[in-house]
Amino acid sequence: FGPSSVLSSHVRERLKKEVAQMKAQDPNFTPSMVILQVGNRDDSNLYISMKLKAAAEIGINATHMKLPNTATEEEVLHSIREVNENSSIHGLIVQLPLDSIHKIDTEKVTNTVAPEKDIDGLTSINAGKLSRGELGNCFIPCTPNGCMELIRQAGVSVAGKRAVVIGRSKIVGAPMHDLLLWNHATVTTCHSKTADLAGEVGKADILVVGIGKAEMVKGEWIKKGAVVIDCGINHIPDETKPSGKRVVGDVHYASAKEQASFITPVPGGVGPMTVAMLMANTVLSAKRFLDSHQPGKWDISYTKLNLQKPVPSDIVISRSCVPKPIDCLAREVGLMSDEVELYGKTKAKVQLDIIKRLQAQPDGKYVVVTGITPTPLGEGKSTTTIGLVQALGAHMKLNVFACVRQPSQGPTFGIKGGAAGGGYSQVIPMEEFNLHLTGDIHAITAANNLVAAAIDARMFHEATQSDKALYNRLVPLSGGQRQFSAIQINRLKKLGIEKTDPTTLTEEEITRFARLDIDPESVTWQRVLDTNDRFLRKITIGQSPTEKGYTREAQFDITVASEIMAVLALTSSLEDMRLRLAKMVVATSRSGEPITTEDLGVSGALAVLMRDAIKPNLMQTLEGTPVFVHAGPFANIAHGNSSILADKIALKLVGPEGFVVTEAGFGADIGMEKFFNIKCRYSGLRPHVVVLVATVRALKMHGGGPTVKFAENLPDSWMEIQLVFLFISNLLFLICAGPTRRTDTEAELDLICNMAKTAGAFDAVRCSHWAEGGAGAVALGQAVQRASEAPSNFKFLYDVELPIVDKIRIIAQKIYGADDIELLPDAQQKVERYTKQGFSNLPICMAKTHLSLSHEADKKGVPTGFILPIRDIRASVGAGFLFPLVGTMPTIPGLPTRPCFYDIDLDPETEQVNGLF
Repeated sequence: FGPSSVLSSHVRERLKKEVAQMKAQDPNFTPSMVILQVGNRDDSNLYISMKLKAAAEIGINATHMKLPNTATEEEVLHSIREVNENSSIHGLIVQLPLDSIHKIDTEKVTNTVAPEKDIDGLTSINAGKLSRGELGNCFIPCTPNGCMELIRQAGVSVAGKRAVVIGRSKIVGAPMHDLLLWNHATVTTCHSKTADLAGEVGKADILVVGIGKAEMVKGEWIKKGAVVIDCGINHIPDETKPSGKRVVGDVHYASAKEQASFITPVPGGVGPMTVAMLMANTVLSAKRFLDSHQPGKWDISYTKLNLQKPVPSDIVISRSCVPKPIDCLAREVGLMSDEVELYGKTKAKVQLDIIKRLQAQPDGKYVVVTGITPTPLGEGKSTTTIGLVQALGAHMKLNVFACVRQPSQGPTFGIKGGAAGGGYSQVIPMEEFNLHLTGDIHAITAANNLVAAAIDARMFHEATQSDKALYNRLVPLSGGQRQFSAIQINRLKKLGIEKTDPTTLTEEEITRFARLDIDPESVTWQRVLDTNDRFLRKITIGQSPTEKGYTREAQFDITVASEIMAVLALTSSLEDMRLRLAKMVVATSRSGEPITTEDLGVSGALAVLMRDAIKPNLMQTLEGTPVFVHAGPFANIAHGNSSILADKIALKLVGPEGFVVTEAGFGADIGMEKFFNIKCRYSGLRPHVVVLVATVRALKMHGGGPTVKFAENLPDSWMEIQLVFLFISNLLFLICAGPTRRTDTEAELDLICNMAKTAGAFDAVRCSHWAEGGAGAVALGQAVQRASEAPSNFKFLYDVELPIVDKIRIIAQKIYGADDIELLPDAQQKVERYTKQGFSNLPICMAKTHLSLSHEADKKGVPTGFILPIRDIRASVGAGFLFPLVGTMPTIPGLPTRPCFYDIDLDPETEQVNGLF
């Protein structure tokens, strides 16, 4: 029949169309393969060039990975493992033979290739699947596959035919036997020990030869009309050829073509089809990858709860559930192995590269959980968040992610205890969640305190050195020359000095460059610690004699109050984080100029310290649904929401019909307002649904006190709970009347639900997820699903271009219900300073008590007729907001008389943590 090169060109044209269709489906996707070569054999180079040319023609991204002939077996295996872990590569070929001066086990190397990338079909797993007839679930070796394609294109039906295969190599003979067998031929394999080879060949309707002996099979052996496929490549002497030799097959072509109905020539027969089938396997692998990684296509298993009554402690419940291995959960939700960094068996970090891979995919539905003004003990937003995702996932079978903040260790050992949810709605393991996790908070502590050390060291050195000495130390001699660092070049540009040679600066330029001239009274950057310690609220630093009397008053904040934590929560990429860290203002110069971390020269080091912390942490709930735990900014000093990055990644992973549920810290007046006007402003995301958590306990307290009994006449102030709903009058929302407690009555719950609906809630449902897990929040999940399909009218509360005072007044009046605001002298001074420095267009992040809508924590319910005092205003320029201080509040909590740590201990035999909440 016609030359196989024509047939292979048809195959390539078909593959080109299939690649084009894949790229149309996902413009960022390209089928990719790697050819790994060891050494520099001429024949291997020729074969590889043919494969690279074919790949380029079809649209496959092919990479030639060439190792020297000095490569060891371990180096070869390492290269293979790297390709295995790279999710952007769909096929891997190990070019044989391996031309190394070292001994290399070819079988071991071949079997190290991931079976799903083994486009040569040579691993034992693919060979085993082929031998078992799993043709649709393996890769078929390219030469046998090409032979079958040639037989099919010849119009010969294989089923029922007698086929003979000469040779039993792993590359041709053995897989050819299996392929013919599972295509329903009766197959005989012949080899060097076969008796009466000519007699066996004479019985064949289909003959495939791959034994490596020149022209061994004679024409007279062949049955008349047989199909002959010659896979042999041999060189025999031929004086008529310039090289003195010519290529022949294993079949004597001249005599065989007289007998055969079809025969493949050598060269130009099987060879082009082998390359074409290699390309076909690459495209097939890419298709399988796309099919198994469609957005929102999860294959997830859920963990069944064993509910106990009465409900045990949180730690007992957490330990009663065996979490799935975190790498298993990662695969279930569509994460690639190279996108996940494991931290033990139950937690992992997710690489930011996934954003690029999924950028063309549609987002899921975005839900935020907030609450009414809480009691000092909190009202269950975290528990409701986790209960809701367990309901949506484990019970409603929807793709869902929870995105929550990482808790500070301060409250864990202080008064509040853990923050992983509670009861049968928890993130697990809770001890991992509540303690070090993956070290993000420690990284922030280190980065923050590096800035603090840099500030005081710079002030000290400027105070004790001349301009020239200071400059010479900032730009030291190295190899006889002075050279600016990249970060110093940035400072020069900021100063308008367009020079890169340190020897060319004038004396005036040297002074401007070397002296930040920080006003010690203007330093706003504090040291931090992730521990509740009241005695660090006001300290004196620099008391050692080595500091030469340069002391000043300072303080510690808790780590989650650091601006670096807020930067982490609001950043959108590693590059963006680097820019935000550089813009952080730490003080003001005596001339009124803002001093940044970039001016201090420390911003690059901060990015290095934060390079792992920027990756979201993956954990799971009690019922096996995924959770991102990332960032934990203080909810009053900062904006109190988990990271934008975690939300964005989760929204891509769940797919368009899935849900991402996140939580806004403290009450709706603080966390939710900041979620809308700060987080959503920077992320560009818009929530589909708001869940407002209201408990009977909190409503009673705000209605007049915990002694109120629902069955008796209620004070008028109790009815003011409906005013809470004014917080979100411009947005579609739900109210969740729960989690319910044993002391709540049916009448109380019914009244709350009815009033919520009357006030304009989309729906109001009661929940029992604390005691029942996701099953107790199914009604809430169904309400959320319905609400997400309805239109919403999201609006920002204010325009950031308004003057600072106007933005503060809008929040005070529209959110808190204040009559007006009063700027105290320090605040008025800061308004003028920040306006002059160009920071007036930043959003506002109000820092006030979370226990009241007003500035006074003991004012419950809905206070009216008050003026909101603004004591001071601080700038978190890197994070991207100004935070007015309303009243006074500690920025590092203290320990109570009996802290939680009295109950916490470690069992030395089991290594279990006891007493943690």
